[in-house]
Amino acid sequence: MEIKTPEQIAKMRAAGLVVAAMHRECRAAAVPGATTKDLDEVAAKVLAEHGAKPNFLGYGGFPGNICTSVNDVVVHGIPNRETELRSGDLLSIDAGAIVDGWHGDAAITVFVGEGHAPELYELSRVTEESMWAGAAAVRKGNRLVDISKAVEGYVRRQPRPSTGKYGIIEDYGGHGIGSEMHMDPHLLNYVDRRRGRGPKLVPGTCLAIEPMLSLGTPKTHTLADEWTVKTNDGTWSSHWEHTVALTEQGPLVLTASDGGKARLAEYGITVAPDPLA
Repeated sequence: MEIKTPEQIAKMRAAGLVVAAMHRECRAAAVPGATTKDLDEVAAKVLAEHGAKPNFLGYGGFPGNICTSVNDVVVHGIPNRETELRSGDLLSIDAGAIVDGWHGDAAITVFVGEGHAPELYELSRVTEESMWAGAAAVRKGNRLVDISKAVEGYVRRQPRPSTGKYGIIEDYGGHGIGSEMHMDPHLLNYVDRRRGRGPKLVPGTCLAIEPMLSLGTPKTHTLADEWTVKTNDGTWSSHWEHTVALTEQGPLVLTASDGGKARLAEYGITVAPDPLA
């Protein structure tokens, strides 16, 4: 597991703030009639304005600056001119940036227009809150499994949707991040006792925490384009993600504008000072 210096974490914070700006602008542009390619162009403009590079474009041959995943697409949706957003759609925007060789990565779920069923709002809320529960477990002395336990525990404590359950997506999860976008360790959003407790969390640890939930199955399949991942049963999904660093002074959510201050305060956690403040 790559352990970062405070100077490296500061560069990751710079990348994280670019990602936060990408999300702000893409959220505003995600209106009925816009295409997912329109959003990709918005993201490209933000990257250029900040002198940052995209970490998705060209990654394994991926053709977009961001991933745009609509409704039953869980992750890795490819931006294109044909996918026009409609009122009632549920859209995941996964964005990343590189600054001076260091990465930031985060995802949000966006409600396009109006007409969404109440269970979709609840799906997104549960997914986002489980992410924050995971972020609150990024503490010195904890182990990787404590994050997985916090994410899964939050989901399992919630009232079940009308579809019967929330599916915690099994084939994808969080990851280490730093000088590369995807690094060890792989972070499950549920506890698999066969994997043990995982590494101890120490200052310099940086992780992307990213729960993905569906309104049904945890099983997915990949389309012929070799990127687009859909739920097997066609139920809709939500995806939230933040990049979190553990420092000597505590956690810092590198891709949140306020460093995670407001949300982690709900857990009684004071975030580390922002190195760029």
